[in-house]
Amino acid sequence: MNDSSWGTPPQAGYWGPSDQGPVQGAAPAGPAYDAHDAQHTRPMPIVPDGPAVPRYGDDQDDDRGAARLSGPPFQDETFRDGTTSYRDPTRSAQPYPAAPQTQNPEPMSDSSQPAPAPQKKSAGRDLGAAIGVGVGLGVVIIASLFFVKAAFVGVIAVAVVVGLWELTSRLQERKGIKAPLVPLALGGAAMVVAGYVRGAEGAWVAMALTTLAVLVWRMTEPPEGYLKDVTAAVFAAFYVPFLATFVAMMLTAEDGAARVLVFLLLTVVSDTGAYAVGWRFGTHKLAPRISPGKTREGLVGAVAFAMVAGALCMEFLIDDGEWWQGLVVGLAVAASATLGDLGESMIKRDLGIKDMGTLLPGHGGIMDRLDSLLPTAPVVWLLLVLFVGSG
Repeated sequence: MNDSSWGTPPQAGYWGPSDQGPVQGAAPAGPAYDAHDAQHTRPMPIVPDGPAVPRYGDDQDDDRGAARLSGPPFQDETFRDGTTSYRDPTRSAQPYPAAPQTQNPEPMSDSSQPAPAPQKKSAGRDLGAAIGVGVGLGVVIIASLFFVKAAFVGVIAVAVVVGLWELTSRLQERKGIKAPLVPLALGGAAMVVAGYVRGAEGAWVAMALTTLAVLVWRMTEPPEGYLKDVTAAVFAAFYVPFLATFVAMMLTAEDGAARVLVFLLLTVVSDTGAYAVGWRFGTHKLAPRISPGKTREGLVGAVAFAMVAGALCMEFLIDDGEWWQGLVVGLAVAASATLGDLGESMIKRDLGIKDMGTLLPGHGGIMDRLDSLLPTAPVVWLLLVLFVGSG
């Protein structure tokens, strides 16, 4: 019999761990275990889990020279016939692995359910409000443009002042830049009037005086942030009122109303062509980091629409204009309007905003409508001067 069943009480004739013979005072050796007894140990009660109880001979291990085993205590085994034996120390000391937990399988999707219908493309804005506001602005512009030119100059000046207010407000809210609005608004309105009265020379003089006024006005505030404030103010003065001055200079020609109308029509047609073609066929992004909604297909649509409209406008609205000149003007308008839109998108991305304002429902703010008009104004003014003169 081997020592695989630790903890079995010794029987008659049990020999100790040494070779010194039988233990003194032991009973005479009896017959060995038969085959049946060798297979099973004697029945032992199943002891519930609790504090470990030292087994027979555990406190005598040191005396007998047996090495202690390290690791977790051994667990008892219970056979099907109700008998219990102690675990064999020669086997792994790790407890039996826990029975795998039965997990409820995730419910399978019902393949019979119909797939959701694909979502239609959205314009991203309230088209009804956008169209209504656009028609209203168009009526005001056309009425002032063809009846009283001075009234249209006033419309430009008001748009410039509101645009400056939106831009400086967003700069202060998002970047902490305090560009002085008072000298910008007064100088911007004066710039538009000077351009209408004195042309390009008057516009440049007004721009210089506005810059000087900004530098002096900002001196009334603490010096911290002076450089960034005046830099932003000079940028705003050039970006909004100075570029808008070229619209007023177009108006000074004999056919000035027609020139301004061509400028407005071509810019609107370019934006409309880009939107329509890009919304329907656009798949390749034009500048995803700047304006994710713009596509190359939309740019092609802007160029095609603007060139056709330019040819028609130069042929029928501008005195001494030629259709091929309209193709050039239309191409230039599509390029400048797209760049202007991307330029303001860069500003809005830097500020972390979607629109410059909320004054115009469906459009955003005034600056969101001037973004493509402002850089296009000097382009159209220059090309018309080159093709048909200053008038």
